[in-house]
Amino acid sequence: MIKTLGDIVKTAQEQPKMKLAVAAAQDSDVLQAVVEAKARGIVDAILIGNEEEIRKRETENNLDLSTFTIINIPDLMESALEAVKLVSTGEADFVMKGLLDTAILLKAVLDKEVGLRTENLLSHVMVYEVPTYHKLLFLTDGGMNIAPSLEEKKSILTNAIVAARAMNNKEVKVACLAAKEKVSDKMQATIDGDKLKQLSGEGYFGENVLVEGPIAFDLAISKNAAEIKKFRSPVAGETDILLVPTIEVGNGIGKALSYLANAKSAGIIMGAKAPVVLVSRADDAETKLYSIALGSVIAAAK
Repeated sequence: MIKTLGDIVKTAQEQPKMKLAVAAAQDSDVLQAVVEAKARGIVDAILIGNEEEIRKRETENNLDLSTFTIINIPDLMESALEAVKLVSTGEADFVMKGLLDTAILLKAVLDKEVGLRTENLLSHVMVYEVPTYHKLLFLTDGGMNIAPSLEEKKSILTNAIVAARAMNNKEVKVACLAAKEKVSDKMQATIDGDKLKQLSGEGYFGENVLVEGPIAFDLAISKNAAEIKKFRSPVAGETDILLVPTIEVGNGIGKALSYLANAKSAGIIMGAKAPVVLVSRADDAETKLYSIALGSVIAAAK
């Protein structure tokens, strides 16, 4: 079982090297992360974007891109389409967002001709290494789906389970977050959490997946809180995946972990034919490296 982001990097180094396509690669932190990922034997990369700007970043950051393939496509949409096409044709294994809006990249991912569209809903999964928690914590979806329905939550959870299984989790424990543990018709999150738990019991999410819901955040991540409140569940204090009811909850928890709990993180979009590395412009090169390694491990598992 992979317990740290460092373990993800190590796993990526030990498996066959993956090929990464970077859309709009003219971003300093992205380039630094890609260079580091290649130096560690994690990926080979194809850089698509404005070559003049890419070379400028190379010089400014004292990088060596001489061993990388660079495809000069200054237009952002065309750059995204080319990166996605390389994956859909098998010339690359996964794709990464560079210096372009997320909407542009996702439009390319969903393109009917060259995209990576499947029947699955696309959803964002963040993986956090929190100093006060004993294993990796998967958080979904604080980046894409605003107020998902029950059907959408089923897809979001399925995507996160695929990511967690790629980390060699023999058993995946899921907490469907709400403000309370009792089902209330006034709180949709409690209704959905209860239904997802029922579906899990019926085998909907596969073997060795335990879904608890509804459950509050404190019980999900603290055995002590669960004992004090006399809440009994094998998921309490052992959660792998936090399924949030809305994007605001996921966004808030994620940023609190990063800025107040000093958590390290990696981010990925799941639900396409291949992983899509998606990180914030505010994320540093280390976070982007972890995200590349995460995408590499998931791509290899697929």
